[in-house]
Amino acid sequence: MLKKILVANRGEIACRVLRTCKRLGIATVAVYSDADAGAPHVAMADEAVRIGPPPVRHSYLVIHAIIEAARATGADGIHPGYGLLSENEAFAEAVLAAGITFIGPPPAVLRAFGDKILAREHARAAGAFPPPGTNDPINTTDLETAHRAASNIGFPLLVKAAGGGGGIGMQIVTEPFKLARALTACSDRGRAAFGDPRVYMERYIERPRHIEVQVLCDGQGGAVALGERECSVQRRHQKIVEESPSPASFFEGDAGESRRTGLHESALRVVTAAGYVGAGTVEFVAAEGGEFYFLEVNARLQVEHCVTEMCTGLDLVEHQIRIASGEPLAPEVLGHTHRGHSVEARLCAEDPAKNFAPQPGRITALRWPAAGDDLRIETGVAEGLEVTPFYDPLLAKIVAHGPTRDEAIARLDRALAETTLELTGPAGPAATNLAFLRQILGDGDFRGGQYDTRFAEALAAGKKAG
Repeated sequence: MLKKILVANRGEIACRVLRTCKRLGIATVAVYSDADAGAPHVAMADEAVRIGPPPVRHSYLVIHAIIEAARATGADGIHPGYGLLSENEAFAEAVLAAGITFIGPPPAVLRAFGDKILAREHARAAGAFPPPGTNDPINTTDLETAHRAASNIGFPLLVKAAGGGGGIGMQIVTEPFKLARALTACSDRGRAAFGDPRVYMERYIERPRHIEVQVLCDGQGGAVALGERECSVQRRHQKIVEESPSPASFFEGDAGESRRTGLHESALRVVTAAGYVGAGTVEFVAAEGGEFYFLEVNARLQVEHCVTEMCTGLDLVEHQIRIASGEPLAPEVLGHTHRGHSVEARLCAEDPAKNFAPQPGRITALRWPAAGDDLRIETGVAEGLEVTPFYDPLLAKIVAHGPTRDEAIARLDRALAETTLELTGPAGPAATNLAFLRQILGDGDFRGGQYDTRFAEALAAGKKAG
């Protein structure tokens, strides 16, 4: 087992990883920017090292600063959390070259799945087929060829950045005359966010549902799918409410259970064929009839991993650490049971009435509901803390579990009702999405499990998708 772990992240995920390390008796190191000097994750760790000024490109993305912090503190493992450097092949290679254990997949796996075009090839070879699309990058200056490829795919289609995920560098194109602008915009966004201007196109699935499968692989032949998560409540292609299991009607009955089993097996084929090691998520888009198409592999811990933990009783961070330490998957992991239902809401400093625009400010009042076996509060903020424009607006994740879906939703709604988080910006009170989260939970389509990826934005705009 690793002895000292540096957490190369911030906010709620840093606190989440630190908590498991402390439970396991592992010494911990936090890193922080000047903006995070007073953040909870810094206080939680046994040691903390400043790595730079607030912008992530000068702090949390500076590989040599993080490696040096690990060396200076004697850390023998680095956990990257999610986002930032978590799927960065060069970072994983630098960690290993320094003689430190990287708590994540090998660099070759990060390379295979970090390139979305290569990931589509891997998935096809494993029998998990992506939506029809281009197999090679699109030359954004050769519009004649691009339009010919688009015509073969059909409209609407998606233009997607090849070098990353998270909805960054992705646009729906509904008509041919909009294609050129989308190609340029996605290429520019991919270059800025991932250092990779390549884009590709694929068919847009109408009324899509976003469903993902959590996997663990130990590198010694042990691999398991820990159930699926429904992630279709999104804004700007990014999730705000997740649940497990999926309530989609195509999972009902014996035929539905067979479809669910097939989905889990498909996810395992994709990762095991690539020599995957660690925790990961295989993402799919589902059409109305339950046809599944491969989207991508997130080769890291997901933001919404807590939903799976609540339903399985497993600590995924613990098993990441055990796998990285060379241990095989334990019998309780391989033989896990999925119990009840779990729902997670992401509380964010953003205004749903203004297209979910981020809302920086100072937290002037904060009260959480009482946590327990059926309710988790995952956060990295505290009263008095400044929510800056430098980082993701995620403030907390509130996760409820119940024996049934209705009871889990009711528990989460009560928890949100008992939550107080007031944010004061430069010009006065700033918004959060707290009230909107409760609106989602109370909506009839959500309650009935009949929603898709258009649902949340339509609800915020006052017009339900239909």
